[in-house]
Amino acid sequence: MVSQEQRRRQLAREKFLRQQQRRTSARRKANMRNSVIASVLGVVVIGSVALYTTGVLKNDDDKKTNASADVTPSAPPTKKAPDPCAKPAAGSIGKETWKKEPAMSIDTSAKYTMKLATTCGDIGIALKTSAAPHTVNSFDFLAGKGFFDHTKCHRLTTNGIYVLQCGDPTGVGSGGPGYTIPDENLKDASLKGNKYPAGTVAMANTGQKHTGGSQFFLVYKDSPLPPSYTPFGTIDAAGLKVLDKIAAAGENTGAGDGAPNATVVINKATVTKS
Repeated sequence: MVSQEQRRRQLAREKFLRQQQRRTSARRKANMRNSVIASVLGVVVIGSVALYTTGVLKNDDDKKTNASADVTPSAPPTKKAPDPCAKPAAGSIGKETWKKEPAMSIDTSAKYTMKLATTCGDIGIALKTSAAPHTVNSFDFLAGKGFFDHTKCHRLTTNGIYVLQCGDPTGVGSGGPGYTIPDENLKDASLKGNKYPAGTVAMANTGQKHTGGSQFFLVYKDSPLPPSYTPFGTIDAAGLKVLDKIAAAGENTGAGDGAPNATVVINKATVTKS
């Protein structure tokens, strides 16, 4: 039978073993934490050195005569991906503008299509004539005048919303035909849930009502947007493949909103009555 003294010693020994186990475990955790911290610091130091040698963290006053000798030359930039599009057709952009929206000349009960013959491929669009008659009539007029011919699609958005914007003769987003048209078809059934689905063609505007002109955007992937932009057409399957090719080439800022890297030029825009 175990005496009280023996039991007391046994309990003390078990307590001591538990303490030793806890201390050993704590040392292991501390060593692991220190190793991780050291690794992270090493990465930060290496990253800082790399940034410094490429000039990112250099001071503005480093124009000293011996500054270039102390800095490792940066690596040459990587090659830009090949342009997936062809060279633009010969021709010049028209400069004519008009003071008033053109008079209604289309048959609003008929079907119309628009073809954008671009450097990246043809984009076919079924126009929503009866739902957006002012818009379709304006595009029929402008296409007939050659207004869109030889113009660049100046903006590609690849983050948040997914659109290619075209229709500006200046190529920078500030041009138009000289007149504006009213908003239309903002309750289109396709715009449920504040979303413009892939395949939609819609008018750009200034953010104010009834400020559409000639600029429009092509949606190549579902995009969350308020119903403030006249939807007036639907892109065909072949056109969506062209847009996917353009989007895959990216845009020039790397931030998801800039000029497309692909050379996207509308060689010819044609509106046809079916």
